[in-house]
Amino acid sequence: MSNKPKEQVVEQAVAAFEKTHAGAKVEVEYIPVETRAQRVKAAFNDPASAPDLIEYGNTDTAGYVKDGGLADIGAEFAAWDEAKDLDPTARQSVTVAGKVYGAPLFVGVRALYYRTDVFRELGLSAPRTQAELVSTARKIRKAKPELYGIAVGGAYTYGALPFVWAAGGELATANGTAFEAAVDSEAARKGISTYASLFGDDNCPAAKCAQMGGNATVTAFASGKAGMAIGGDFSHAAVEAGAVKGKYAVVPLPGTTPGSIAPAFAGGNNIGVLRSTSHRTLAVALLKSLTGKDTQAKLFDAMGFLPTYTDVRTAAARRQPFVKPFIDTLGAGTRFVPASPGWGQIDASLVLPTMFQEVVSGRKDVATASGDAAKKMDAAFAAAG
Repeated sequence: MSNKPKEQVVEQAVAAFEKTHAGAKVEVEYIPVETRAQRVKAAFNDPASAPDLIEYGNTDTAGYVKDGGLADIGAEFAAWDEAKDLDPTARQSVTVAGKVYGAPLFVGVRALYYRTDVFRELGLSAPRTQAELVSTARKIRKAKPELYGIAVGGAYTYGALPFVWAAGGELATANGTAFEAAVDSEAARKGISTYASLFGDDNCPAAKCAQMGGNATVTAFASGKAGMAIGGDFSHAAVEAGAVKGKYAVVPLPGTTPGSIAPAFAGGNNIGVLRSTSHRTLAVALLKSLTGKDTQAKLFDAMGFLPTYTDVRTAAARRQPFVKPFIDTLGAGTRFVPASPGWGQIDASLVLPTMFQEVVSGRKDVATASGDAAKKMDAAFAAAG
C-alpha cells in the first residue's frame, strides 16, 4: 500500500499549522516499521535529538508512558472542543491510569467478509450467530472441499479475540493500575473453544491453518480459496484487487446471540507529544492539526483509515458505503488490550498466538493452554509493575 496519499494529507495539515503559527517550521520524518522500536527507544533516552511528536501503534501507549517518553496532555485535551466527539475506545487508547497521553489518529476494526456467489449457489445466508458461523463454514467445506469454509489462523490473535469477548471472556481484569490475566476464566475458555472448533478437515485443516496469521487468511479469501474470512476495513483494497472482486460482501462478525455483534479489537495509531519537547505549546497545536476532524476526514478519503470521531465517521460512511459494517462494529462497542506496560512483553513473546496454536494443533487442551498463557501474562504484568 502506497504511503504517498497519507504524506500529502500530512503536508496539508502541517501547512495549515505553519500558516497559523508564524515562524514555526515543521520537519516530518517517516521511519521504517522494522527500525521503529529502536528509534523510539533512542528518542526517549536522548532528549536532545528527540522529535517533538511521534506517531505510534495504539497498543504501545502504556509501555511508552512507563518509559517516561510521553507527555501528559490531559489539560489541553480536556479543553479541546473536537475531543468531545471521540469514540470511547479511541479515548481509552490514549489513556493510562486516568491521564491522557496523546490523541488518536485513526482506528481499524475487523468484520466478516463472505462470498456472495458461493452463498447464493449453496442457498446460505450470512451467519447471525457464532454457532451459525461454524455450521455455515462446515457446509461450504462439505459442498466445496477445495475451499476453506472460513479461513482462520492459529496465529491470528485479533481474529480470535472477538470469540473470547463475545463469550463474556476478558484478556485481563484491572485492579487499580495492576492487571491480572483472565484468559483462563470459564467464559474465555468457551470462546477459545469456539474459535478452535474452526480448525479441522471439516473447515480449515490445522496442518495448514495453525500457522496462518491475519494476512494469510485475507490472502486466502482474496484469491478465492475461502468462503469467508475475518478481515479489517484496511483489508478492503487487497480484497478488491483479488479474484473475488464483485463477488463478496461484508457484515459485522456475529456474537453469540442472533443479531448481536462480537466485540472487535480497536487497533490503530495515535500521535503523542514527547515529554522532552522544548516546544510543548506548539507541539500540542500541531498534534491537534494532525489528529483533528479535518485531517482525519482527508486521511479516510486518501487511505481508507477510519476516523476516531463519531460524526466524521458517519459522514465517511455516506461517501464510501463499504465501511458501514465496520462502523456498525465500532458502534456496537469494541475492546482494547490491557493498558499495562507489561502488554508489550506479552505481545512480543507471542503468548496469545502460542496459546491458540497449542489448542488448534491438539498439543494442549483449552484448560492447560489458557492456564499456561495466564501464568505468562501474570509474570509480565508483575515484572512491569
